[in-house]
Amino acid sequence: MGQSAGMSAIVLITWAAIGVALLYGGLLALGAWRWTAAIAALTTRLDAAVPPTADRYSADELSGLPAPVQRYFRTALTDGQQMVAGVTLTQTGTFNLSATAAQWKPFTATQRFTTARPGFVWDAKIFMFPGVPVRVVDSYIDGEGLLRPALLGLFDMGTQQGRGEIARGELMRHFAESVWFPTALLPSQGLVWTAVDDASAQATMTDGPISVTLLFHFGSDGLIASIHADHRAALVGKTTVMLPWECRMSQYQTRDGMRVPMTGEVLYLTPQGERPYFKGTLATLTYDFAG
Repeated sequence: MGQSAGMSAIVLITWAAIGVALLYGGLLALGAWRWTAAIAALTTRLDAAVPPTADRYSADELSGLPAPVQRYFRTALTDGQQMVAGVTLTQTGTFNLSATAAQWKPFTATQRFTTARPGFVWDAKIFMFPGVPVRVVDSYIDGEGLLRPALLGLFDMGTQQGRGEIARGELMRHFAESVWFPTALLPSQGLVWTAVDDASAQATMTDGPISVTLLFHFGSDGLIASIHADHRAALVGKTTVMLPWECRMSQYQTRDGMRVPMTGEVLYLTPQGERPYFKGTLATLTYDFAG
């Protein structure tokens, strides 16, 4: 009698486990389907932008730029380089989920950029635990910023969206990540460069009513080593604070005639010290060219 009851309990537990696994698998599939559709809609909006009017870069436009900026473009580009109209890339790396401690989790991501009007869609999967993904979309489209994390792609974990400080921060991100498609940093593409010293210069990007200015520091090889903003919004707990923000680039390679960094680290500079939150490496990089 006792043995029969024990077997029955095992069978019930087994069927319960199967039921939980099926339910979880269904939630994963539903979340993936809904997330894919949402990302496709955002990307369609992004790609509606008009491509650049200029087809190729000419070194003649470097005249009058600060010396380190001229050195950068002569190192990163060759005369006649085709202008980049769009970019698709994939990344792997780790992301720190905590503002106050080290909670690094692995991620994979796909990102799409346009250049004629600054815009991007970053579609990431961060694994909080094995088999438990948080889907994150970070985007800047038509002057509007969006940051939306969702557990399994279904359960919202705190969306930020709008044309205020969130949009400014997302345009800042696009600006810094333009090192992956350096023709977007040329003055002919609307960038305004200002001299600082022999190893750094400021640049301003404007999109509609939003203008952001970043400080670019150049290494001894002439390439961009870091990009700094004095103020960028950061979420600490449930409070938004303004902190210095920095991107550091390394491992440059030549891709389609352009020198671009393959690894990067992003951090905030807090009163307690540096707080890195992103460490990533490019896995693939594909360009769409104008003309």
